[in-house]
Amino acid sequence: MNIYVANIPFKATDDQLRTLFAEYGEVSSAKIITDKFTQQSRGFGFVEMNDTTAAKQAIESLNGYDFMGKTLSVNEARPKTDSGYSNNRGGGSGGGGGYKKPYGGGGGGGNRY
Repeated sequence: MNIYVANIPFKATDDQLRTLFAEYGEVSSAKIITDKFTQQSRGFGFVEMNDTTAAKQAIESLNGYDFMGKTLSVNEARPKTDSGYSNNRGGGSGGGGGYKKPYGGGGGGGNRY
């Protein structure tokens, strides 16, 4: 079972997170998510436990737990879904123009001469 853990202290390590959850059963993986540019913790992470019963016990016990001075928020991780959101800021076909060009429309209109 994949477990989402929020409000992780920025000074915490993957190993400390793993150790915390290992008290409830075998931990397959424990990963604190970091910013890809600064490598700083983003304050949340994921723990994977193969035993569903142990994972549910860990969620129940550690949700609201004081970990290194911060109160953890622990839930079953939801799978990624296609919410329809896209980072493509270009809009529909042809992309979106940000301003009017003297000869043609914004975003894929091209020259009209």
